[in-house]
Amino acid sequence: MKIGVDTFACNVGMSGVGVYLTQILKRIPPSGTTYELFGWEFDKFSFTDTAEKIEFISQGKITGKTANALWHIFKFPKFAVSRKYDVCFFPAAHRRLPRKYPCSSVGTVHDMAAYWGTRKTREHLGAVLRLVLQDSLRHLDRIIAVSNWVKNELIEVAKINESCIEVVPNGIDTSIFFPHPAESEETPVRPFGFKPPYILYAARLHHPIKNHSTLIKAFELFKEKTKFPHRIVFAGSDDHGADEIRAAAAASKYRNDIFFTGNFPSNSLPGLYASASFAVFPSRYEGFGQGALEAMATGIPVACARAAALPETADHAALYFDPLNIEDMADRMIALATDRELYQKCRAAGLERSKQFSWDVCVQRTLQIIQDTI
Repeated sequence: MKIGVDTFACNVGMSGVGVYLTQILKRIPPSGTTYELFGWEFDKFSFTDTAEKIEFISQGKITGKTANALWHIFKFPKFAVSRKYDVCFFPAAHRRLPRKYPCSSVGTVHDMAAYWGTRKTREHLGAVLRLVLQDSLRHLDRIIAVSNWVKNELIEVAKINESCIEVVPNGIDTSIFFPHPAESEETPVRPFGFKPPYILYAARLHHPIKNHSTLIKAFELFKEKTKFPHRIVFAGSDDHGADEIRAAAAASKYRNDIFFTGNFPSNSLPGLYASASFAVFPSRYEGFGQGALEAMATGIPVACARAAALPETADHAALYFDPLNIEDMADRMIALATDRELYQKCRAAGLERSKQFSWDVCVQRTLQIIQDTI
């Protein structure tokens, strides 16, 4: 059996999908099955550490959403036949898909943000892929949805047959994300110079989906009401609308307390969580909510938006707010900063909730679905 794995849209292993694929590759058991990776040439060494024995087939140097979509539509069918794949796995099926499949096919859909809200608010796929994506999804043999929220969207928006969809939640790597001793308030967070206390939001800078601008206004209200010395730290790489987020921060009267880290080193991320007073996730749309899960597993309380899949992932372990209500958001932040009993209750509930997610279980079920599809 030969399985092709599409690495397009994995952002050299650093995006959420990249982390997802890395977790799968490092858990592939020894067997008679042959796995093969294919994607952009610059991705050739992105998964060497986790999949050094898996061959990587480079497919072009031209990047961009349009070039990527066209390769999948026009070149993938012949490529899959030439490689003699029995099945192809698309870990970013919500972003990169062919129109037709010459072999069995399985895709994971992490969100349907491209069809959420208005043209100004939704995720942008590129004109070509947006035209064909829903039809391409319907041609997959099996679809893995990372949450029931995404499953319901696939049924309602893309008109996918429910029998073709299986919900397999993401996991958490407890060898990395676990309660760490927090740094003292005199110790700068490495490799950056800021010190605790701070509030953390770990997410790419995407406006308006990730809702940074509203959180900045809620942070201003938090500062005015509490007079606390907290900063707010935004950990994530620039994405669509990042300039608007930075402009909102620059215009804030508390701009000196707003810190952008850029794409934070993954090996330092658990320490960044651990030293935070608490984490806030105000996103207006999430297909799963990996950041909230990471924060809970690291042992810090979470306040998050009552939106999309966030309540499904965090369940009873988080404080919730309306993502469009600045006062509501600020009140939850103030509560976590001032009520020690509530703080400890949320922390304990988060740790307990995070135990219900496992990459081992996720990968085992995913690999079984891929093999059963043939």
